[in-house]
Amino acid sequence: MIKLGVNTVLFGGYDFRTAMEHIKWAGYDAAEISAIKGMCEHLCLDTWKKDATDIKAVVEDLQLPLTAMEEAALDEERLMLAFEAGAEIGIPVVNVGPGGQMNNEDDLKKCIDLLAKMSEKAEPFGVSLCVKAHVGAAIWNTQSTLQAMAQIDSPAFGIDMDPSHIHRAGEVPKEALSKVISRVKHVHIRDCQGSGPSPGVPEMQACGRGEIDLMGYCEVMSEAGYDGPVNLEVIGACEYPVSRCAIIAAESYGYLNACLKSCGAR
Repeated sequence: MIKLGVNTVLFGGYDFRTAMEHIKWAGYDAAEISAIKGMCEHLCLDTWKKDATDIKAVVEDLQLPLTAMEEAALDEERLMLAFEAGAEIGIPVVNVGPGGQMNNEDDLKKCIDLLAKMSEKAEPFGVSLCVKAHVGAAIWNTQSTLQAMAQIDSPAFGIDMDPSHIHRAGEVPKEALSKVISRVKHVHIRDCQGSGPSPGVPEMQACGRGEIDLMGYCEVMSEAGYDGPVNLEVIGACEYPVSRCAIIAAESYGYLNACLKSCGAR
């Protein structure tokens, strides 16, 4: 069964327990902890050792497992901390963006080389390093994603497939997903209205409000037998009242749960 969760960045204006409580109350099975420096650090990698016990206590108390963390930066030093923290706290996936510039072959090569190196370093920790195509970055569409897949052999490497970035890259997300699903280990999911460059205001990132065929996306996941984490990632709500964040989470849960149930994936 696919586990549905929420990236705690949606509740970036609040502490970790508050974020986790509202995610649990909205009906989710799991969560992704945000470790995004400069945006939302519910997991501060620089101090993770002193914070690990408190994080695990919240997870245990709410019975809401952490299926991933978003570290975001493709940075060797921070990723080593993320791998250590993931192994200790019990977080199996570390998600990053690719960095670099789109349509720049040098940047793409550097990105793939570093992903390959860091995936090998992730192996002893028992965690997976996942990268997603990100509009404007070195890996930004299906073609560049396939290049990374072809050149990185580590079993600890995976794709984090985010339909909103693929939509803004001018592709059809469900068609793109079918081409890369064999290496997908994590799904960041949200809706999107328009071609960007941003995914829109937080409300329009709620699943079912935008233009993406998320039902078709769920069907591809189900048909491929995907059973990894699916985490809602909504950005831009750090100054929202907590009730407004919770509404976005709950609305998205209802939509995604219905889609996945109709596909037999939940």
